[in-house]
Amino acid sequence: MRVLIVKTSSMGDVVHALPALTDLLRHHPGTEVDWLVEAPFAAIPALHPGVRQVLPMAWRKWRKSLWRGVTRQALSALRQALKREPYDLILDLQGLLKSALWARQARGPVAGYDRHSIREPLAALLYQRHAAVPRQLQAVERCRRLVALHMGYEFPATPADFGIRAPAGPWQASGPSAALIPCASRPEKLWPEADWIAVGQRLRQAGLVPVLLWGSADEQARAQRIAAGCGGEVPPFLSVADTAAILGQAQQIVGLDTGFSHLGAAFGRPTIGIYCDHEPGLAGITGPGRVASLGGKGVVPSRDAVMAQLEAHLAG
Repeated sequence: MRVLIVKTSSMGDVVHALPALTDLLRHHPGTEVDWLVEAPFAAIPALHPGVRQVLPMAWRKWRKSLWRGVTRQALSALRQALKREPYDLILDLQGLLKSALWARQARGPVAGYDRHSIREPLAALLYQRHAAVPRQLQAVERCRRLVALHMGYEFPATPADFGIRAPAGPWQASGPSAALIPCASRPEKLWPEADWIAVGQRLRQAGLVPVLLWGSADEQARAQRIAAGCGGEVPPFLSVADTAAILGQAQQIVGLDTGFSHLGAAFGRPTIGIYCDHEPGLAGITGPGRVASLGGKGVVPSRDAVMAQLEAHLAG
């Protein structure tokens, strides 16, 4: 059997879809699975040994220059890759019009949510097969239930298994480490630098080297200021795969509402998620280890609350 999973973005959403793949392969061993994903996140499904081929796309980039020849060539190459071999089933776990349109580029029946449980009801018109999955379920469970319904097995009673192992990376901390992720896509998501320094100092007291992760020049400057205040270390710019290696080695992770926080939790690392401008709700920090999601929309978690949760993790 050949199956294509369509889950293109964002990083956290891609991470949340991994347990559905693990379930599928346990119930249908030997299935060949390809995964269509935005190029910046292609390293995530590649971490799962059950993925035969990752098909990277750059729609976020392409849509800004659809008239350019190089963009049209890239679009044509991806369509050819999707149509090269037929699939027995194409599973759109994204539930958006754009993901449904890309799913239809591949050869095979397209399956997804029904119009009552999908994020964008128009997308359901592009599916040949539909399944009802309550929208109030947690993101990981929604993906697992959708795949179970379309692949013909009962929803597993076992905990979610992300099925990934952290890769080896080129950069290592000077000792046992904790990963801090103080950077986010919007300033509303940020947590005070003084509070990050306090967290880093406590981790130092616990014998862990705070490693400050970053992805842009502004974020690097922020990471360096925090590291200077707590005796932390700042790695050079790293790829997603190399950052995954740092997360997989961390004894503790404290991060904002970012995809890397979700990825660290998926590795089973103790993870605290800090939410300053978004409700954790159905997409909070999830993983097989000790996890917690603090804060919410307009509710910035206090330093005391985060430190109390950190103490519980360190004690455990």
